[in-house]
Amino acid sequence: MILYEFYSECLQHVEIAAGFFDGWANPPSREKHRNILEKSYKSLVAIDSDCNEIIGFITIISDGILSSHIPLLEVLPRYRKQGIGSELVKRILKEFDDLYMIDLCCDKELQAFYQKTGMMKSHGMVYRNYKYQCGRDYQ
Repeated sequence: MILYEFYSECLQHVEIAAGFFDGWANPPSREKHRNILEKSYKSLVAIDSDCNEIIGFITIISDGILSSHIPLLEVLPRYRKQGIGSELVKRILKEFDDLYMIDLCCDKELQAFYQKTGMMKSHGMVYRNYKYQCGRDYQ
C-alpha cells in the first residue's frame, strides 16, 4: 500500500529507497536527500508501507504568502506508471492552492504530464491562482 505523508521528524525512521536521482552525474547522497526533505518548505513523500521505504517525493519552496516553486518530483523507476507522481503533484497543489503561483521548470518531454495536473505551459511550467494574486493571508 502506498501512503502519502508530509515529511517530518516522525518519518526519520523510514528508509529512503535506493535509486533516486537516476541518471544524475553527481547525485546527492541519501543523507543529503534526507536533508532536502527536512529543509524544504514542505516535502510530501510516498511510502511503500510493505517495505517501509520512501519511494517517491515532491518538494516545494515558498515565501508562504504569494509564490512557490517545485524544484523536485521523483518516483523510483519500478513504481512509475502507477499514478504516484500524479498523486504527489495533486496533493501539493491542493496544499498550496491559496497561493498566487506555483511554478516549476521541467524538460520538454515532461510538460504533457504536468499539463494533466492543471499546470499551464510556459517557458517553464507554472500554476497561477489569480484569486490570491494580492497575496496569501499571513498568520
